[in-house]
Amino acid sequence: MAQFTAHTAESAPAASRPLLEGIGRSFGFVPNLFGVFAESPAALRGALAIYEAFSTSSLAPAEQQLVMLAVSEANDCEYCVAAHSTLAKRLKVDPAVVAAVRRREPLADAKLDALVTFTRKVVEQRGMVAEGEVATFLEAGYTKAQVIEVLLGVGMKTFNNYVDHIAHTPLNDQFKAEAWQPKRKAA
Repeated sequence: MAQFTAHTAESAPAASRPLLEGIGRSFGFVPNLFGVFAESPAALRGALAIYEAFSTSSLAPAEQQLVMLAVSEANDCEYCVAAHSTLAKRLKVDPAVVAAVRRREPLADAKLDALVTFTRKVVEQRGMVAEGEVATFLEAGYTKAQVIEVLLGVGMKTFNNYVDHIAHTPLNDQFKAEAWQPKRKAA
């Protein structure tokens, strides 16, 4: 099995070092997944650019975290489920909501439930969602722009999840309280 390194600013390729330093300042530490991306400066730049774009979407920060959590759960990504559970709770998302998303249970808040359900359908149906599913999302109070923004989040997190699946990224201590195991394990 190929070993991947979760680089630090000191061990990363030169072009990745300033990016990891910026991540460290922003998060207070470097999440190991970004350290893995650093192996390819192009991938790290791309991951940061799409993350920045998604963070400026019209979805509220808590909604963004729920999209990222739902994608990660649907893709069975242990690292990202733990990370986004932690980050969602830091944004004061109700822990019961976070737990429900992690367990694939309906959410009491109908609008958030529509967001998480639509996100999962996009992932599981590889974007081939029925018109009725889009209509349900819109009827819940979301906009057509937010349909596209969910797709942006799905694309971003799917890349992240796939990198983790291949690299087997070690969980940062900051995320260990939210460690998670998928019910469905990939072959």
